[in-house]
Parts: sequence; structure tokens; C-alpha cells
Amino acid sequence: MLLGFIIIYLLVTLLIGWWASRRVHSTKDFVIAGRQLPLMIAATALFATWFGSETLMGASSEFIEGGLIGVVEDPFGAALCLILVGAFFARKLYRLNILTFSDFFKQRFSRQAEFISAIFLVPSYFGWIAAQLVAMAIILQTLTGMSFVTGIAICTVVVLIYTYIGGMWAVSITDFVQTIMILVGLLILAYSVNQQAGGFEKVMASTPEGFFRFTPNPDLTSIVEYFAAWITIGLGSIPQQDVFQRVMAAKSESVAVKASYLSGFMYLTIAFIPLYIGLCGKVLYPELLEGDPQMVLPQMVLQHGSTFLQIMFFGALLSAILSTTSGAILAPATVIGENLVKPYFKNLSDAQLLQIMRFGVVGVAISSAFMAGWNTNIYELVGQSSALSLVSLFVPLAAGLYWRKASNLGAMLSMLIGMAVWIPCEIIGTEIPSIIWGLLASIFGMLVGSFWKPDTTHQSLQHQSLANENA
Repeated sequence: MLLGFIIIYLLVTLLIGWWASRRVHSTKDFVIAGRQLPLMIAATALFATWFGSETLMGASSEFIEGGLIGVVEDPFGAALCLILVGAFFARKLYRLNILTFSDFFKQRFSRQAEFISAIFLVPSYFGWIAAQLVAMAIILQTLTGMSFVTGIAICTVVVLIYTYIGGMWAVSITDFVQTIMILVGLLILAYSVNQQAGGFEKVMASTPEGFFRFTPNPDLTSIVEYFAAWITIGLGSIPQQDVFQRVMAAKSESVAVKASYLSGFMYLTIAFIPLYIGLCGKVLYPELLEGDPQMVLPQMVLQHGSTFLQIMFFGALLSAILSTTSGAILAPATVIGENLVKPYFKNLSDAQLLQIMRFGVVGVAISSAFMAGWNTNIYELVGQSSALSLVSLFVPLAAGLYWRKASNLGAMLSMLIGMAVWIPCEIIGTEIPSIIWGLLASIFGMLVGSFWKPDTTHQSLQHQSLANENA
């Protein structure tokens, strides 16, 4: 019965994608849903950006093993990112009426900056997508006994089909439906395991001393690592194309801002449900901790839950994974078409560009599927993805929006030096987290380049925006 439900659910998802495809007539429809999303759909789309396998399986296992301080990166850092987007980025970026972050780099700096940002932006998604494929494969392997590779292939094909045909319309509508499934499924499961574990007070009493500590130890290394955990997704995911597309898909500037705040609140509250479920599982079935901690929740439900609970939980889990994967595949495919292919073909029609983006969806999905076979740790895959964009793209984005003196040379040095420092630090392994060194190097590159060679002929982005509005 459970397997039958999963098959039906996947088929319904494909039908939604097919229905949404009827609204795709241009690249604007495909990339940002024609800028027509109302508040609730825009908010659920933003909420679903990262609420996938990392939150349900990765973060819950980290919480069980390391306590509250172990999940600073997600959900706290992820919620922080959405709130910061609403406070400082959504309004300014929405006014520019662009399709990608790399369009911003071209408009604010140069074609060279656009190209470099696109080159760094595209591979930052492979780890994120791979994490979702790993989770889906683990689920299918657990439920059916099929091989891990076959599970990855099935998940890739399903998400690929509805993202290919429906673009952001399919992503947004399925995100809305899947968010409802996530919330209902998790609430029912949380209530059930809470009752089995003896209630909230008993579960809380079972935790060791210091389990809910949320501040670091008073030494420099711990403080720096704590700060790094906050900014990995908190700042690193701000210059991510999937977040940007969801913001730009809102039907107005005001809706874009409100959706960012609402999704941040949703993420922070709903994400605590799987953490609590994991804690109940630790009380009820401590023997499950001896295996893969990422599988505590699925195994707990599969071995000890009723058929109804299994359907609700795995429905929520599938919803979270599919919604995250679809947006993550669409984002780099958009950048490939808009910023890496289009500039070299002056007579490219909109229909041809749309087809290139769809081909990009296929290429990104296949590349991520291969990566999923190399690393099966969900939490690590997601962290690596956000770190890449943090050390290369965050500083030039923020400086380009808020610092009038930020120059083209500064932007390019910021991206290149940030990556050049982060990669060897990541490989060697430094006592201070490598993203801190990469971020500091990126700031250094922006300052040196901007003061060394200022843009004397470049009009500020703020003035350009006002000129566009007046026109």
C-alpha cells in the first residue's frame, strides 16, 4: 500500500507539471512564472527552497547527536537567509526586472563579471541537488530494496520531467501543494510519537545536560566555528539563483518582500517539527541510532508506525525532496541559458533560448546524479554548496547594491581571490573554517580592486534603477 501511494504521488506530481506547462510561453514564464505569483504561493515556494532532505533527515540526525547548537546552520541559518533577503535584497533586485543574478553582475559591473559569476554559480547547485537525490534513493532503497543507483535514476527522471516542461510555474504550484503535505504529515507524526514517548515533558527530561545550549564555548575557535555555521547558508545562499527566481516570481515588489519574511518564519517554525520527532525517536527507539543517523526518522516510521503514519511521513518527505530538487535544477539551467549561451548568439530568439534552458535542466540533473554517487552525506553536500557561493558571490552582490564605489575590478577580484583562497583551505583543512578565510579574501579583493581601479564612467546601480522606473 505504501509503495502504491508513492507511485500515485509521483504520477500526480508529473500531472501538475504537465498542467503548469500550459502557462509557459516564454523564458519569463519558464524562469520567473511571468511574475504573477500571489503571496501564499510565493511564500511556500521560498519556504520550499531548502526544506528538503537536509532539514528532515540531515538536520534531525545532527540535532540528535549534537544538540541545538549542532543545527545552527539549518534551520537557523536558512531562516536567517530568507529574512535578510526580505530586509535588504528583495526590493532592490525586484526593481531591476532581470532574470538571473548574473544579469545583475552584468548591469552593475561588466560582461566579464557576468561570465565569472555564472561560472561560479552553476556548479554551486550540484551538491545541493545531489543531496536530495541521495535522500530519495535511500528512501526507495529502504522501502523497495532497489539499488541505490536505481533510486537516484528514478528521482532524477521524475523531477527532470516536470521541471523541464513546466519551469517555475510547475515548481511553484507543486511547492504549494507539497508544503501542505509536509505540514500535515509532520504534525500528525509529531503528535503520534509524542504520545508514544510519554509527552513533551518526558521527552525534554530525557535530554542530557547542555543539550539545548545555543551559544559557543568561550574560546576563539568555537566562536569562529559558530559564526561560520550561521553564515554558511545565512549569507551564502543569498546570492543563489533559486532564491532569486522565487523572489522575482512574486506579482509585485511588496509581495516579494512579504513572501521572504513569511517564508523565513515558516522555515524556522516548521523545521522544529522533524527535530522534535527525531528526539522522540531517540527516546522510543535508541537502537536505531546505531545505524545511519540520517535514517532514524524513516526507519522509526517504517518499523513502528501504522500504515497511515507511513503514508503521511513519506508523503511529507517526498514532497520536501521534490520541491527542493526541482527549484535547484531550474536555477543553474537558467543561468546557463541566459548568461553563458545567450551572449554569444545575438540573433537568438526567445523560443530558442527557452529550449536551451530546458536542455540545461537535463544537463544539470544528470551531472548532479553522478555527484550523488560520490558523496552520500546529505548535510555535507548542502554545506559545500552554500560555501561556494558565500566565498565568491556574496560580497560583490552586497557591495554592488550598497557601496557606490564598488568597481568592476573589485567585483572580479572578489570572486576570484575568494575562490582561490577557499579551495586550498578546504582541501588542506584549516583550524579556522575555510569559508571564513574565503570570505575575508573576497572582501579584500573587493576593497583592493575598487580603490585601485574605480569605475569612473559607471553610473551607480541606484541611479540606473530610478532611471528605469521613471522611463
